[in-house]
Amino acid sequence: MILGSHVSVAGGLAKGVARAEAVGCDCIQVFTKNNNQWRAKPLVEDDITAWNDALSASSVGRPIAHASYLINMASPKDELFQKSIDALVIELERANALTLEGLVVHPGAFTDSSESEGLDRIVDAASEALGRVEPGSCRLLLENTAGQGSCLGHTFEQLAYMLDGIEQADRIGICLDTCHAFAAGYEINTKEGFVDMRKKIDRLLPENSIAALHLNDSKKPLGSRVDRHEHIGRGEIGVDAFRFVTEDSLLGKLPGYLETEKGTDEETGEDWDVINLRVLRDME
Repeated sequence: MILGSHVSVAGGLAKGVARAEAVGCDCIQVFTKNNNQWRAKPLVEDDITAWNDALSASSVGRPIAHASYLINMASPKDELFQKSIDALVIELERANALTLEGLVVHPGAFTDSSESEGLDRIVDAASEALGRVEPGSCRLLLENTAGQGSCLGHTFEQLAYMLDGIEQADRIGICLDTCHAFAAGYEINTKEGFVDMRKKIDRLLPENSIAALHLNDSKKPLGSRVDRHEHIGRGEIGVDAFRFVTEDSLLGKLPGYLETEKGTDEETGEDWDVINLRVLRDME
């Protein structure tokens, strides 16, 4: 399986590639801008060239980005809705400029409207954003959510509705997060539960719509609807689910990106990305 992590690009995008290579990543996820700000410093040609040169010179591939957490395509508030579309357009343009394979985005929360209204807003927002950006290397990847509050995308039925409604179907897909699926109520830590989830994927989602994985254990229990990532095998999910993923005929062929806490193990001093990647590779 192709395995990697979300890495910091502090000091420049190209530095993210070096960080990914240092911990043994096969693939890489980054933010192309500050994820907690609307404003984005324009990409300059030197940044793009340095990024491409660093990737070409490394063993790291399958680059994707995660969009800003501020984006809410389901918002009933017109100002935030339009602001989210505009921000998504910028993120897609940056991703294409960097020749990324995907841009992962949280679908959004309907807040004080309704589930059906929120789903339709997401369809409209994504369709408009894609319509304003020339096709390139990047697919827009809707991420399944844990279902906290009014966040949408925590069921495959909701994700299927989005994929069915968004225009330019060839430019969209899904990023499947293991922690979010478990927290949303999919019992992926048992073989029966994992098989049930896979059957739903096959029945509800278009073929090849899942393009990437976020590999995270969960601090919170099954069905908690709370999104809290934990190191692989050290949370409520446990190692079995990740073995089911790596051995799966569909999911096991996809790039998987860690989004677990950064830092080092206090006992061993070893980098957590190195530890988590080793745990996953030992299952293959």
